[in-house]
Amino acid sequence: MRAYILITAKPGTSEEVVRAIKKARSLKGVKMADSVYGRFDAVAVVEAESLEELSKLTYKIIERIPNVTHTETLITLTP
Repeated sequence: MRAYILITAKPGTSEEVVRAIKKARSLKGVKMADSVYGRFDAVAVVEAESLEELSKLTYKIIERIPNVTHTETLITLTP
């Protein structure tokens, strides 16, 4: 399954958060991360084999990155 993880970061830290996510790309599943304009500060595109794997990526890796304050995960309808 593919998901978009929308990330809110502390002000002025979105590029730092994206760098940290890109360093985590060696972890299976993280395909891309970019800073964005708008309601969220960054977005990560991830692929996971299961909801359990997606939860691990979101809660145990991305949400533990310093300066990440909130995430919202959008799971795609098509594989």
